[in-house]
Amino acid sequence: MTKVRKAVFPVAGLGTRFLPATKSIPKEMLPLVDRPLIQYAVDEARAAGIEEFLFITSPGKAALESYFGAVPLLEHQLAQAGKASALETLAMARLPEGCASFIRQDSPLGLGHAIALAERWVGDDAFAVILPDDVVLSETPALAQMVEAHRRLGCHMVATEHVPADRISAYGVVDIEQAYGSVQRVRGLVEKPAAHEAPSAFGIVGRYILQPSVFAHLRKGTRGSGGEIQLTDAIAADLAQTGVAGFAFEGTRYDCGSVPGFVDATVAFAQARADIAPKLAQAAKDHVYKAA
Repeated sequence: MTKVRKAVFPVAGLGTRFLPATKSIPKEMLPLVDRPLIQYAVDEARAAGIEEFLFITSPGKAALESYFGAVPLLEHQLAQAGKASALETLAMARLPEGCASFIRQDSPLGLGHAIALAERWVGDDAFAVILPDDVVLSETPALAQMVEAHRRLGCHMVATEHVPADRISAYGVVDIEQAYGSVQRVRGLVEKPAAHEAPSAFGIVGRYILQPSVFAHLRKGTRGSGGEIQLTDAIAADLAQTGVAGFAFEGTRYDCGSVPGFVDATVAFAQARADIAPKLAQAAKDHVYKAA
């Protein structure tokens, strides 16, 4: 199979749940512990072997375009001050020159519309899609798990997780014909079904590996749930030709598109850091003591 070298990051959303913070800062630049959300997404892509990165942005997202570039003045000042650790941190946040591209989505017509804008950039190869709102804490990055499975399958692949019945209507849901460990053979996909109509308890979350054949369906601009062009609908329409597999990744996903999910993720990622966890545990004890 062709190596998955390209990834698309849809980052055009307004982030209204985080107002007023997102009045001047893109939601994807909000820091989760000490890195912005977009950095986690890009790091996960790099760990999976991704070499080219496309960001689907919107007006007011200039900070995103600047983030992954060089900052010569700051780098010079840090070098002069002998701050090697800070310089190394900056280097990790930089993408190699020429490997990052940006396309502006002027009309908020849904995830499917955003991905459709990437057709010319993607070309004829399989590509990944990463939604930065979904941050996964795992031993092996979620996309790397999917890329490994995709080498054996070669079809469309969507990340899935078990979703409680009272929340399933907020997800695209896979209709599973058969499961082989983490891999689910899919016979259908339904976008945001009512709980009693959901074909399974597995919802689609923000990681995809797609074949370019999906663009033929996205190009039609068919509106689905919420009056938007849904990526799930285009994948479902291509099922007979290309095939679709679900992938129940190992790890815990945090919905950083909501304030409670973002706070939950902050605690979890801080607890996973050896340099932060002890102080966090002590702070939690202090708060419990004060509350009592």
